[in-house]
Amino acid sequence: MRDISLQVGAVDFLIIFSAALRGSTEESWSRDEAIIKPLSVSFSAYIPSEERLNMRRLSTLSRPPCGFARRELSSTSLSVGLRREDPARLWERRAPLTPAAVYSLVRNGVQIIVQGCERRVFSDKEYASAGAKIGSSLESCSIILGIKEVPLNELLTSQPHLIDYEQITDKNAKRTVAFGFFAGSAGVIEGLLASALDLLSLGIASPFLHLPRAYTNRTLQSMKGSLRLVGDHVASHGTPSSAGPFVIAVTGNGNVVKGALDMLQNLPIRFVTPEQLPRLVYVVHALPSSYIFRHDGARYSRSAYYARPSDYESRFHEIIAPYISVLINGAGWQPGFPRLMSNEQLALALHRAAALGKARFRSVSDISCDVNGGLEFVSKATTIDDPFYIARPSTFPPNLRGVQVMAIDILPSEVPFDASEYFSQALLPYLRALLRYERERHGLPTTEDLGDVAERLSALKRATIAENGELTESHRWLYEPLRDVGLVTLPPSHSAPSVPPSPSSPSSYSPSSVARSHTNAPPKVLLFGSGMVAKPFCQTILDHGRKNGDVQLVCEGIQRASAVEVDIADKVKNADIVASLLPAPLHPIIAEHCITHGKHLVTASYISSAMQDLNRRALEADVLLLNEIGLDPGLDHLSAMELKSSMANQGKRIVSFTSWCGGLPAPEFSNVPLGMKFSWSPRALLSAALNDARFKMANKIYSIRGQDLLSSFFPDVPLAKGFALEGLANRDTSGPLNTLETTRCRRIGLLNVRDDSKVALDNWSELCGKVLAATTSNGAMASSSVLSLASLKSALVDVLPSPARTESAIEALEALSIIPGKTARISDTSLPPIPKGRQTPLDLLAAILSHKLRYQPHERDLVILSHEIVTVPSSISEVPPPDSLHREVHQSTLVVYGDAHLGSAMSRTVGLPLAFAALRILKGEVHVRGVRAPVDSETAGIIMRETSSRGSGMAEGLAKALSAPAR
Repeated sequence: MRDISLQVGAVDFLIIFSAALRGSTEESWSRDEAIIKPLSVSFSAYIPSEERLNMRRLSTLSRPPCGFARRELSSTSLSVGLRREDPARLWERRAPLTPAAVYSLVRNGVQIIVQGCERRVFSDKEYASAGAKIGSSLESCSIILGIKEVPLNELLTSQPHLIDYEQITDKNAKRTVAFGFFAGSAGVIEGLLASALDLLSLGIASPFLHLPRAYTNRTLQSMKGSLRLVGDHVASHGTPSSAGPFVIAVTGNGNVVKGALDMLQNLPIRFVTPEQLPRLVYVVHALPSSYIFRHDGARYSRSAYYARPSDYESRFHEIIAPYISVLINGAGWQPGFPRLMSNEQLALALHRAAALGKARFRSVSDISCDVNGGLEFVSKATTIDDPFYIARPSTFPPNLRGVQVMAIDILPSEVPFDASEYFSQALLPYLRALLRYERERHGLPTTEDLGDVAERLSALKRATIAENGELTESHRWLYEPLRDVGLVTLPPSHSAPSVPPSPSSPSSYSPSSVARSHTNAPPKVLLFGSGMVAKPFCQTILDHGRKNGDVQLVCEGIQRASAVEVDIADKVKNADIVASLLPAPLHPIIAEHCITHGKHLVTASYISSAMQDLNRRALEADVLLLNEIGLDPGLDHLSAMELKSSMANQGKRIVSFTSWCGGLPAPEFSNVPLGMKFSWSPRALLSAALNDARFKMANKIYSIRGQDLLSSFFPDVPLAKGFALEGLANRDTSGPLNTLETTRCRRIGLLNVRDDSKVALDNWSELCGKVLAATTSNGAMASSSVLSLASLKSALVDVLPSPARTESAIEALEALSIIPGKTARISDTSLPPIPKGRQTPLDLLAAILSHKLRYQPHERDLVILSHEIVTVPSSISEVPPPDSLHREVHQSTLVVYGDAHLGSAMSRTVGLPLAFAALRILKGEVHVRGVRAPVDSETAGIIMRETSSRGSGMAEGLAKALSAPAR
């Protein structure tokens, strides 16, 4: 279970009021310089948007003092108060100190004041017997201890210091004060009982019906005894045969899981491995290595997983969930990592479970209690009064049942005696260290030898949320949600934190938003780059700003690297989010500055190795470097994920996936060389033709070297009637192109990028001849500066496979004006200027293509994106599936035409997703961090909804048969 710091309803507080640290300066913490200096620590907190309105309880952190007099310490003792927990928390019975701990402190001269409470697990009489004073007010106390958040009307505002228990860690960043073990213990009991009640709805009486609720046991040993009695019954009589074997899966590997497994030892259990699940089994402890796999099928590697979590996916829904009776989840989860089970995976698991038996996978005990976290379908926390509900995502088809979820968020409160005993022992050394420091600071005698006092004080410093009534440097980003709901008005002295929130639990507010948190200026979107794609991006941002008044756009157009000189650092520093439409090799340079200044970045390019190398630094800086958010890559995999989710919700399993994407001229404007026109950089397409390709078809992996790519094309891609399309297998292709002609360009050498291939031209008609001369061994040709058409034809026969192809190649090359034409002029004023000096053939070809094959004002382009998915019912688990009449072929297609007013199809399908992503990140709706592609369902869903609203939605349909296999 996650107790979330500073989230109402789930926060552990240690409060130190100003009298305890009377100096109100850093020097009051310690003489140790390491403690005096602000520590570079981040706040592990995630505040869901639905909780922000509840932040009213925190608003007094920024209020001015309310007139409480500063209290001088007694000359003989320090005072510590134990607060009564909020009466609204009916079931909160834990205490931060036990009577035994109180006795030990009183013996050493500490005054303890306990607020009277008849609900607490230890009575007032027990505390009084230990030497504490029972009272109603704690205003005279130097230090106040509590378990959960302080109600607004009880929170003293005389500039308090607040320390979060969850942030108290050792040198290895491991928590030292926690309740996790007891959450696991109680979670097992609640989960088993909830499962029994669910089975009762099926007419099956489980022996776990006789299990008492966890809170009815005074001690942990008593709770174990209750489970042991039920276990004895199971050992003698078994479980109901109609329910099948009772299978418990436990996930996670921390204190929560230790508590759960310890409790399960009281049953007649048998531990098995996941591979044994299809047989009769009882308990499986599922570690990540058993259900986390790379997308390419490779096995789990812990180091690689944490370095690049986006490369992995969970297959828990396939391998484990359908075979179990109860899931006890103790696994943690962070945004950016694969979920244990998404909503669509839950649908697949439930379909498969239904085929195996009516009692398979019906109940979940989510001890981690991460709402919309590792188990996406856990949509809320539950209470001890109302411990479970049926989770059934809205995307489920009508005939699919939900799953029962127990997600009590204060499970340790059901074992208050043992939980308090353990917690008190863990907390006491830190309290003693603080008390000793206060004694020394005020000249009071000290008698105890506490060991490493400095290290414990350092740990408390790291865990400090607020000092002198204000949030500490690393937590000031929390003022943003407070301000947004009108709870605080910040003084001008406040500034953005120097250290952003931790990537382990990122806030829904970005570090860049903090930079503007105390001004009225709208956030700035900084765009690097220009060209056709920039226009729809800029228009979308500007339209949003005009409509809502909350965004300002700053454009930095760069036509060529040498044309405009820009201070990148200064521009990035003053922005709130950065978008780059520059060439892909320049993105890592921009990203470096974004990391330095804590700004998020969006690009439409593939993730390069140089960009991926920035992942660790981006995570540490809580920065998102979101790539692949255009058309291809971008809408292609976003729409594929949406289609995959739709199939899962229908109980269908995908066995084959084929996707094509391309930018073309509209058919009426396609009668040109190569059958192509360019609404984006021709160089990008030509460069893509140099990449190696790797793909899987018919359960076989194919690899094509870049040098062979253009000759290994698919000659017929039947996406729609009326289109004659060819395709390339290319990880970075801009779409299907007429590779018949482009292949010839490659054979002739026009795609050469080596320095030794550079040529200098006097006119464009020399291009093909000079490049071909360098490609052949024909010395006469090499020595000739200008080739005749006859000589060129003779040379082309040597490099092209057939006379027919030679003739069509001649026609295309002549139309491009890169060979001498039958009526060609040496000086053609319709051609672009010839680049000066020696240039690579690829750069020269790109220059002539961008001129010859550019769109005229009256012409329009076309974008086609098409997915074909073959499915079988999820109840069919064989891999590969047998031939079956149940196979279905689904097609999802996007066709967008250019528009004279809205812009080209290519610029809109690239620019709009990029703009929508930037806006959503600004609003705090995208929580992942690091170097990422938009592969998580959260980001994908947001962007697809936006693009669909602008006319770029996918049209889905059920095809009658498989497409004919391509050669």
